[in-house]
Amino acid sequence: MTKIEKLENEVQNLSQADLASFREWFRRNDADQWDPQIEEDVREGRMDRLAEEALAEHAAGTTKEL
Repeated sequence: MTKIEKLENEVQNLSQADLASFREWFRRNDADQWDPQIEEDVREGRMDRLAEEALAEHAAGTTKEL
């Protein structure tokens, strides 16, 4: 059994309360891992083209409110 399979088994056997706590921990951990990468991408201008496209689409009226 792989490490991932063991983790999957453990998660499947958590109580509802423990599963909720795990989800919250995982969400925070995931964000903590991605935030520095996103910040670096913004600093390096890697997001500029996407931002420009999004602003152009909004100005053209082709976006919808969430």
